[in-house]
Amino acid sequence: MQFLNDLFSLDGQVALVTGGAGVLGGAMAKGLARAGAKVAVLGRRREPAQTTVAAIEADGGCGLALPADVLDRDQLEAARAALLERWGRLDILVNAAGGNLPAATLPPGESFFSLPVEGMAPVIALNLQGTLLPSQVFGSELARAGRGCIVNISSMAAQRAMTRVVGYGVAKAAVENATRWLAVELARSHGAGLRVNAIAPGFFVGEQNRALLLNPDGSLTARGQTIIDHTPAGRFGEPEELLSTLIWLCSPGARFVNGVVVAVDGGFSAFSGV
Repeated sequence: MQFLNDLFSLDGQVALVTGGAGVLGGAMAKGLARAGAKVAVLGRRREPAQTTVAAIEADGGCGLALPADVLDRDQLEAARAALLERWGRLDILVNAAGGNLPAATLPPGESFFSLPVEGMAPVIALNLQGTLLPSQVFGSELARAGRGCIVNISSMAAQRAMTRVVGYGVAKAAVENATRWLAVELARSHGAGLRVNAIAPGFFVGEQNRALLLNPDGSLTARGQTIIDHTPAGRFGEPEELLSTLIWLCSPGARFVNGVVVAVDGGFSAFSGV
């Protein structure tokens, strides 16, 4: 239907997804390609990024693997040069790189006052600086063109206080603030055609959180059960359930949407627990 195609098609667009070799980032990269975009997959290691690209190409899309660390400006600038040499433009940046580490997580029975601040620094850097630095390096290309969009990835931990994950929650809360700040700054400085929004996923099972949510036999851990009990949908999300929101935020149909954080969480953020 031409009406829907005009609203949501990404034909002719070029997208880059950081963390594009992960469970959620990979699903996002493949979803953008299915919507018509050419997609660069950026990750620290070439082989996992190439695996995502191979899946995109097997589905008839066009992909490019770009090995780079989101905390290394020189590597990001080299990736930008390679992307522009290949496709000559950039329209969409998805900052999906992020995650948590045990050193930033309060162990059961331990006190916050004994948690080393140094252990939180890498998680804050990965999630916050790993969003800001790509937004500088690749966002400068969007600003030069005066159009395009950035989509950051937040978390329920940014909006609701969650036990144990102090470093990750602090970092993702900062990502949401940075989303709003960049939305205002870039639109005012470079034109309303340049937008910045974020998605706040609920609970999706990935490699980093699998042991927290599921036992080795696949049954729920106590923490996993608590999450399900507080999710009105009664289940964890599937990566593909992020795609319609992502494609909408990147599409012409969202051209007046700027500075928002969209929850895709099965109702978790709406539920008081009562």
